Amino acid sequence: MGHVALAAGCLLASAGLHAQEGPLMIRARALLIDPTHKSDPIAALAVPADAIEVNRRWVPELDITYFLSKNLATELVLAYTRLDVRVKDSAIGAFDAGSFRALPPTLLLQYHFLPDGGIRPYVGAGINYTRISHVRLSVPGVTPLYLDKSSVGAALQAGVDVKLGGPWYLNVDLKKVWIESDVKDGAGTRLSTVKLDPVLFGIGIGYRF
Repeated sequence: MGHVALAAGCLLASAGLHAQEGPLMIRARALLIDPTHKSDPIAALAVPADAIEVNRRWVPELDITYFLSKNLATELVLAYTRLDVRVKDSAIGAFDAGSFRALPPTLLLQYHFLPDGGIRPYVGAGINYTRISHVRLSVPGVTPLYLDKSSVGAALQAGVDVKLGGPWYLNVDLKKVWIESDVKDGAGTRLSTVKLDPVLFGIGIGYRF
C-alpha cells in the first residue's frame, strides 16, 4: 500500500510540474525600437548620406513561444507602430518628412541554456518580414515620397527569463533586426535606400502553460 501511495504521489508531482512547464509561453513586453540612421545621399535635394533619421519609440509587443523540447523553441514576435521621419540636413535645411506605419512580425528559433533553472538565458536567430503602410512622407513644397511596401531580413536575439513563481516569468530581451526600404518619388524613381536595422530592447512578463 505504501508503494502505491508513493507512486501516486510521484505521478501527481509530475502532473503538477507539467502543468507549470507546458510547451506554450506568451509574453507581453514594452519594446524600445532604436533604429540606426543609414541612408544613401539624395543629390537632387542635397541630402547627404545618413541624414534621414527615424525616431526611437516605445511600443507594446506580444510574442508567442512554443517549446519543441526543453532546449529548443520557436518564437513569433508581433508589434505594430508608427515611426516618424526627419531629414537633418538638405538644400532647404532640416525638416520633418512625415511618418509611416510598420508591422514587423519576426520568427525565431531559440536555444534555452538552463531550461530548469530559476534564471533561463537563451539566444535566437530567424527572419523578419516588415510590412510598411500609411506612408505620409514628403519634401515640403517639393514632392511626395514613397517607400517599398515590404522588407525581408535577418534577426538575432538574446534574452533571459527569470522565474517569478508558478507559471509567471520576468523577461528581458534584446534583438537586432535588419530592415531596409527604398525611398522613391511619384514616378517610382529610387532616391535613396534607408536602412532602419533597429536594435529592439524589450522588458515584460511571460506566462507559460
